[in-house]
Amino acid sequence: MTAVFRVGLVRLVSRASQSPTLLQAQANALPAAFQQRCSISGKTMRGGPRVPKVAPYPYKTKKYSVINSLFDKTSQRFDENSKVICVEGPIAAGKTKFAEELADELDMKYYPAVDLDLIFVNAYGYDMRQLDPQLPPSCRSYDVKNFLKDPNHDLAAQFQIRMYMLRYSQYIDALQHILSTGQGVVLERSPYSDFVFMEAMFRQGYLSRGARSVYNELRENTISELLKPHLVIYLDLPVDAVKKQIKARNIGYEVESKVFSDAYLRDLEQLYKQQYLKDIATHAELLIYDWTAGGETEVVVEDIERIDFNQHESDPHNKKMLDWRFPLEAEWCEARIKYCHEKSDLMNYFNVPRFDVPELLRNADDTKVWRDVWYNAPGMKYRPGYNADMGDEGLITKTKLGVNEAI
Repeated sequence: MTAVFRVGLVRLVSRASQSPTLLQAQANALPAAFQQRCSISGKTMRGGPRVPKVAPYPYKTKKYSVINSLFDKTSQRFDENSKVICVEGPIAAGKTKFAEELADELDMKYYPAVDLDLIFVNAYGYDMRQLDPQLPPSCRSYDVKNFLKDPNHDLAAQFQIRMYMLRYSQYIDALQHILSTGQGVVLERSPYSDFVFMEAMFRQGYLSRGARSVYNELRENTISELLKPHLVIYLDLPVDAVKKQIKARNIGYEVESKVFSDAYLRDLEQLYKQQYLKDIATHAELLIYDWTAGGETEVVVEDIERIDFNQHESDPHNKKMLDWRFPLEAEWCEARIKYCHEKSDLMNYFNVPRFDVPELLRNADDTKVWRDVWYNAPGMKYRPGYNADMGDEGLITKTKLGVNEAI
């Protein structure tokens, strides 16, 4: 296993929307906020699991608002491992196994690659794809299996936009976690690299120019709302090796798919290396490995431990890790409010319609059928926790919704 190179930087997220009242109220509370610590440490270096300085905030069940921020600070939970790591690479590269092992060794929370089960399987475990026979073609499910079988379908554009939306949502969840607990996160792919798949689909004729325009508009309006990762790890395989790995893991709809042609896989490789990695390297630290024959997670951890994330702090003009340089505790709390309390606002970007791309539209009659069928399915009449027919109890005493309703 050979490390090819390591570079990086992080771009500043606009803070024009932050509340001046909150900043003024907290400016004197803890003026010297957390700055990047020198290096991430694994279990071997630490001599054991990470021990948080302050108990994690229960962000999944308790809202974090302006009032909460006056009493519960954010940076006090951080240590050298309070960072965002994204694992990237081509299809069948072994990202899942590696990311799980890396998260375990660094005592970070692992976020697996998203799929459309997050949309089609409801909170009670009912698979909404069972409803397809009752729905018009424009309203039926279409996930990665469908794409690999029929990539020229009209629903391919909606599929890729949904994948970006789910990666965006998951990344917000990861930011919620790190800001509320101090525990670092390891994600398998991210919204930053999602455009690689969209662009490869467009080059192969699976997406129209109009759908590509909608995707790029959505991305432009959403991606700047996030804090970029501290570290990206890319597991590199040449096209021939990718095809061998696809064949070796023997998943029927992958092996038989016409999508994984040499041209499509070459497009993915080129887009990753010439666009995504080149761009993210101006923001985050980057490690690239030849993973053709696999590799050892322990070796990668040793390389990670050598990265000095503090080396860029002395130069005010250096954009390295700039997203994560908040000089005031109030700014950390403001960011935490944004991702924990205002996630639904961030997700609303995806609800702005475009009426000039036919494959992204449904007619009124189809939509009426879809609503009647979808919202009469098991567990779909009311919000999760409020469906008596699914066994939910104590409905009379339930007066408020959960804190993380947004996808």
